[in-house]
Amino acid sequence: MIIVIIGPTGVGKTKLSLTLAKKYNADIINADAMQIYKEMNIGTAKITDTLGVVHHLLSIRSVVNNYSVYEYQKDGRSILNKLLSENKNVIVVGGTGLYIKALLYDYRFNEEEYCDNYDNLTNGELLNEVKKYGNTDIHVNNRKRLVRALNKYKNGNNITNYGDKLLYDNVYFIGLTTDREKLYKRINDRVDEMIEEGLLDEVKDLYDKKINSIPINTAIGYKELYKYFNKEISLDEAVDLIKKNSRRYAKRQYTWINNKMNVKWFNVNFDDFNKTIKEVEEYIKTN
Repeated sequence: MIIVIIGPTGVGKTKLSLTLAKKYNADIINADAMQIYKEMNIGTAKITDTLGVVHHLLSIRSVVNNYSVYEYQKDGRSILNKLLSENKNVIVVGGTGLYIKALLYDYRFNEEEYCDNYDNLTNGELLNEVKKYGNTDIHVNNRKRLVRALNKYKNGNNITNYGDKLLYDNVYFIGLTTDREKLYKRINDRVDEMIEEGLLDEVKDLYDKKINSIPINTAIGYKELYKYFNKEISLDEAVDLIKKNSRRYAKRQYTWINNKMNVKWFNVNFDDFNKTIKEVEEYIKTN
């Protein structure tokens, strides 16, 4: 059995994954693109206590070296197929929808290159990246064309997408959600908590090492604080920008997931999360 837990940041994916992993004796495969990197912890809300549950593809690459969706597909499938051959249950958890699609669906790559949907970049930032390769007449609001253009420039159209065919059986797609106002408040609160937990020190250490890689330039919480350390914006402006970009990212996550996957959504009960857990368990039991 494969259980996929997906949804925007701050809805309880990690908590649910640990509970279900204990119940079903499952390993967890990370599907958060930024939690791949060893040095990015606070800003990615990386789990600090795994409660003895085995996690895969977590903190496996230095932030100085990019990790592509092609590599994730190759590494993830190797792990997934091995676990399934041992009759293990598997939980895939994270908010990077493209990673989950590449892992479980018939996504094919022509060569080992980086390909992404750039969810962590705003339209304006995407346009600026595209302009680095020359002039463009693509409008800033045409996100689909901007993403296609940037991938083309970076990769030479290396991806062949057959993404509607699910390659595995007995897969449950669990989506966690809440109303927009509550979600945005949780996102804002989480950013404040990250600052209190030492996000500035985490990012300053990378900044002082002069690390300027693709993960740093795309990860929310890191790219904004780099602007602060570059004295381009104030700290308050950086924190506000992190919150705004996180909210926008959550909105794009919803859109992408709903367009690309057949997900069973559960409205999270934050006052009694056990009720949400029981609803998910009942769904798995009866489907």
